[in-house]
Amino acid sequence: MKNIDDYQNKNILVLGAGMSGINASKLLKQLNANVWLNDANPLKSDAKEELEKIGVEVIDAKQSPKILDDYNFDLIVKNPGIFYDNELIKEAIKRNIPITVEVEIASQVSEAPIVGVTGSNGKTTVSTMINDILNEERTTGHSYVAGNIGVPASTVTTKATKDDDIVLELSSFMLVGIKTLHPHIAVLNNVFSNHLDYHKTRENYVNAKMRITENQDENDYFVVNFDNEEWRELSKRSKAKVVPFSYDAVSTDGAYVKDEQIFFKDEFVMNVDEIRVPGQQNVQNALAAIAVAKIMGKSNSAIKKALSTFGGVRHRVQYVLTADGRKFYNDSKATDIEATQVALRSFKDNVVLIAGGLDRGYTFEKLEKDFADHVKAITLFGETKDLLADTAKKAGVKNIKIVNNMKEAVDEAWAMSQEGDIVLLSPANASWDQYDTFEQRGDEFIQLVEQKTGRKEEN
Repeated sequence: MKNIDDYQNKNILVLGAGMSGINASKLLKQLNANVWLNDANPLKSDAKEELEKIGVEVIDAKQSPKILDDYNFDLIVKNPGIFYDNELIKEAIKRNIPITVEVEIASQVSEAPIVGVTGSNGKTTVSTMINDILNEERTTGHSYVAGNIGVPASTVTTKATKDDDIVLELSSFMLVGIKTLHPHIAVLNNVFSNHLDYHKTRENYVNAKMRITENQDENDYFVVNFDNEEWRELSKRSKAKVVPFSYDAVSTDGAYVKDEQIFFKDEFVMNVDEIRVPGQQNVQNALAAIAVAKIMGKSNSAIKKALSTFGGVRHRVQYVLTADGRKFYNDSKATDIEATQVALRSFKDNVVLIAGGLDRGYTFEKLEKDFADHVKAITLFGETKDLLADTAKKAGVKNIKIVNNMKEAVDEAWAMSQEGDIVLLSPANASWDQYDTFEQRGDEFIQLVEQKTGRKEEN
């Protein structure tokens, strides 16, 4: 960990007591800052006691602008999920109090080089694939994965050395709050239209994603999906060396597929069918990871070993188990239409789909062709169930069941499926109408499938 004095004796408010907020508070105390932490809800007594022992003052009050009157803050470190139109944040901006995020501070103390990964879909899978490859055939150091994947960046940047590597999964919420974060290699996996309730416009969302490369220079690398013209154009905004990856072999200057084989430039790396996880999207994810690995000098044998044993990421087209000839997959992370499209296109067999969730004002016409091509039957619950049912009817899906909750959905999916079918949870919606997180939703699906089948999740 680098010893920096940027925060010494500064009065800093950490807003939000999730994992990133608690770890940001601890890191800032190590950097000799004066730290206050505030959350919309009271902290658990043990967490509060632990923070107060190291000198963090916990403010048990609503996130109100009044807090700014009671203290003289030099900086606010906010949870990435807190909107910028939050009343306290708006008042802080008005008072010219700088606002940042935990991953920014964590990156400033890192001795290890950073690989940053972003994208609307697949960034967790890409980050995990890269990390697995970097840890294959390694003789010194270790690769760590952190960030939006659920591990606060500060927990790894404080212990990593110059012999290690850090792979950071970076959400748009994180990136909009950075100023100095400088990945040596940055990955843009794709960009769709997500989180417009947060960013307000697609332009703002795209610009947030592109901040991953804004501090890079000609000594760095920007790995970009070239299978979309917009993303190719976005790559021109980077000062770094652009390294493309392409499933459609749009460019052969990086990682690409030709005749069911994967190449990096002119060098054969591995066969497509050696990638363990199914679907075109996972081949694209693997191409991004391969491009990073080759830049970092990893051997083809390390790449092949990691990707041929990679079993996927929990809640992301995750294989759960097989029972009576039916295969069950958990894709609870599919919180948007594009992710569900990708999941459906991963399977050639008949799919019995479970979908539905929070109504964000979207309509689902884009799913009509995928329903027609892949969905044998569908069971729907949540706020968007009726909208999705209309799309399924237009697509010609004959067997449509509307239910109230996940248990009923799993029961109906079992009844509508038969040997050889895929039962897939891929909601196409956020989980917040009935669940706190998509992880909670996926875990309940797995538990109910285990109960229904009498089998345990297969790892």
